[in-house]
Parts: sequence; C-alpha cells; structure tokens
Amino acid sequence: MLSFSRARSQGRNTRPLTGGMDYLEPKRKTNVMGKVILVVSLTALCIIMLKHAPSFTSPTAFSRSEEGVTHVLVTGGAGYIGSHAALRLLKDSYRVTIVDNLSRGNLGAVKVLQGLFPEPGRLQFIYADLGDAKAVEKIFSENAFDAVMHFAAVAYVGESTLDPLKYYHNITSNTLVVLEAVARHKVKKLIYSSTCATYGEPDKMPIVEVTPQVPINPYGKAKKMAEDMILDFSKNSDMAVMILRYFNVIGSDPEGRLGEAPKPELREHGRISGACFDAARGVIPGLQVKGTDYKTGDGTCVRDYIDVTDLVDAHVKALEKAKPKNVGIYNVGTGKGRSVKEFVEACKKATGVDIKVDFLPRRPGDYAEVYSDPAKILRDLNWSARFTNLQESLEVAWKWQKTHPHGYASS
Repeated sequence: MLSFSRARSQGRNTRPLTGGMDYLEPKRKTNVMGKVILVVSLTALCIIMLKHAPSFTSPTAFSRSEEGVTHVLVTGGAGYIGSHAALRLLKDSYRVTIVDNLSRGNLGAVKVLQGLFPEPGRLQFIYADLGDAKAVEKIFSENAFDAVMHFAAVAYVGESTLDPLKYYHNITSNTLVVLEAVARHKVKKLIYSSTCATYGEPDKMPIVEVTPQVPINPYGKAKKMAEDMILDFSKNSDMAVMILRYFNVIGSDPEGRLGEAPKPELREHGRISGACFDAARGVIPGLQVKGTDYKTGDGTCVRDYIDVTDLVDAHVKALEKAKPKNVGIYNVGTGKGRSVKEFVEACKKATGVDIKVDFLPRRPGDYAEVYSDPAKILRDLNWSARFTNLQESLEVAWKWQKTHPHGYASS
C-alpha cells in the first residue's frame, strides 16, 4: 500500500488551515499579484500607444476636410494618364490620394510622385482593387474626399474583343462600386474618364457631344454603360458631374518625370505610339499596321491624337468648373484627324529610326475615322489643345522611352 502522507509532506510546506480554507503563503501571493499588476500595466500602455498612433483615432490630413484644400481621389493614379493627372493636381496644390491595384499601373510612377511631393498631407497611395466593395468603403470611410477623378479601367480595344467579360466587370461593375461609395459619402464632384469609343463609327465627322453613341466593341460599350449609370444617378443627386470623352492619347510629361510603360504582356494590345517606340528600340522587329482598306484618304484608320499634358489640363479645368446638380459632357481632342500612316511617318522622324512596317488585315472592333469637334469644351471650359504638333509630342515621349528602356524599373 502506497503512503500518501509521505508524498504530501515532501511536495508541500505545512500551511495553517482556518475554517476549512486553504490560504496561499504570503510570498506566492505577492508573486501572483505582481504578475497581474504587470499584465494590467502593459495592457494599459498598449492601449495608450494605440490611441496616440496616427492610424488609430488621430485624424490625418487625408481624413479631415480643410478649408482652402481640395482633396481629390485619383483612381488608377499609377497608370499612364492617371499618374500625369496626379502630377498636375499636386503641382496645383491639390491634396491627392491614389488608389490602384497595379494590374496596369506602375508603382514606379507613384514613387516618382512621392519623391517630388514628400511633404506630409500632400499625397498618399492606397493599394486596392475597386472591385472589392468592402475595401472601397473602407477607403471612403477613412478619407474626406472633395472630388473623385475616376480613371481606373482596362482600355485596349483589341483586348476587349477577346475578353469582353473582363471589360464589363472592370469598367462597368467597378464604376458602380465607386459610384455607390461616392453617393454614400456625399462626395461633391465626380470627373469621369470616358472615351470616344462610346460613339462607335458615326456617319458624320467631326464628332460632337450629341452624336449618337453606338459603340461597336466591348470597351466602348462598357464605358457607355458606366456613363449611363452616372447620368441616371445624377438626376436625383446634388453632385457635380463631368464626363470627358477623349480620343487617342500620346506624349508624356515635358520635364521627363513620367511616361508610358505598359506591362510587357500587354504590348500587343497597346497604343500605336508604344508599338512605334518598341520597333524603334528593336524590342519588336517592326510595326504592324492593321487595316489598309478603310474608306479614308490613304486606307488606314484616322484618329484624333491628344497630348496627355493637354488631356490632364482638361480634367483640371473640368474639376474647377464643375457645379452642383449639373452634368457636363465634353469631347477632348484636337479637332484634327491623322491617319495611321501619317502617325508612323511622324514617329520615324521623332525617333530617327526607319521603322520596318508590315501591313496586315483589319483588327476586330476598329473603326475607320474618328476625330472631335472641341468647340463645346472651348466655349464652356475655355480649354483647347496646345500641344498639337504630332512629331513634337512623339519626340517628348521618345526621350522618356530612351532614358527608361525598362520602364520605371530603369529609374
């Protein structure tokens, strides 16, 4: 038989018993109380530190409205056009928040902007997908936006014919998410980046704002759907709305800080300027011109090429002129059409390279001739294109391309 009394006497000190209750020794009691006090103190310290952390409860410059300062959300602000718009806004002393998922944009462009405007409260970047409604709501809840410039979108006509659902989701559906957040948080102004692709292939040139919209590719259709949602919402809203339908964008920042750097896997769908530069640098063996049998002067497509510096100037003027309960719809172009062959010749002169050109059959979804009548935007916003020399715009863009052969990774 085992002796429990011996084991007990060895394992524990004898303690007095009172009323059937077992009391701890004073030393052990002190140790336990000390640990409790330490835990409580550390918890209180953590709470104090969190409360004083900027991201906890203290308002930041971006989370509060400030008299004399306009806070603009730039969606797609890491992209080609969006980054140039953010640069212009920052130069004009706007407060800017960029939201981008970097699927088409470049973090390098954001870093350039952060380097140019490092002061607190000037610029912030938020990595987020506009298709994530919870993420979008969080962004709007934590920031006091006065206006939204909505650039974020996939934007290649050829790609849209191959993957139309991507375009309806990314353009139409995501715009709805943004619009719902704008409505909930009572943002005062919305500047929407639209496209001449909503017109399709009109019977008459030049295109005016009342030209019927009959888009012929998923990109144009998705943009028109987004426009329709915005216009329907605006009928019962105090928000000021501007819709800018722009044409073919070229060029880059004249001071060489920003440029166009599409993802390598998207080059085949990209702008003609990007393809010309790739051919000039030997990245691709030559330039492919798709379609030579259109009913135009030389058989190739005719487009209205607008310099990106002029384009962002139009956006800023639209922001300044936007009025509550009013909708403005404007074409943003030069008013002059140039054929693809003309463009290629200008690119050869700008780069100094005799680019090899292959002429191929038409690309699905393309239209023969599109150029704008910019009379309305001149009349209402006092805006007109200034950088209208095609070769000069290409020379500026080529300079950036030469110094950034690998895009922003070259910086």
